[in-house]
Amino acid sequence: LALALASLLPTAGARRSQDLHCGACRALVDELEWEIAQVDPRKTIQMGSFRINPDGSQSVVEVPYARSEAHLTELLERVCEKMKEYGEKVDPTTHRKSYVRVISQDGTKMDLSGVKFDGDVTSSLKFACESIAEEYEDELIEFLSHEAENVKDRLCSKRTDLCDHALHIPHDEL
Repeated sequence: LALALASLLPTAGARRSQDLHCGACRALVDELEWEIAQVDPRKTIQMGSFRINPDGSQSVVEVPYARSEAHLTELLERVCEKMKEYGEKVDPTTHRKSYVRVISQDGTKMDLSGVKFDGDVTSSLKFACESIAEEYEDELIEFLSHEAENVKDRLCSKRTDLCDHALHIPHDEL
């Protein structure tokens, strides 16, 4: 019996870690997409070289600020602070953990039944978020600089395998 339990422990720990990293990835993408949506679509930023060409012209173009590399890089530096607004919810059937906002972005009342909200959860989620943001910065910028469909699934499941178990999770659950 002890051997059977000992052989299951690494699996449970690995699943907890996978749930945490998957939840952090999905929450990270949600937060980035929300932040992008808050930017005035008319706001632009100049990109290109500020050198003057031999003919007197400059190679400067204006691009939308919301999905610019400069804005996305700035967001990635501070977005993981938002993980303190998340709690952990355990599925009673599968015992898988997911992470949900405990503070809404728009002031609507939230159903927090069964949600664990404490310092351990938020610090673990923040640490996982920071690791993902650092390790996958190029991929995040690549996906978010274009208005891509299903960024959460494409990045968290297909590109990184952080959520390879979660392809069946509904889009609005996390």
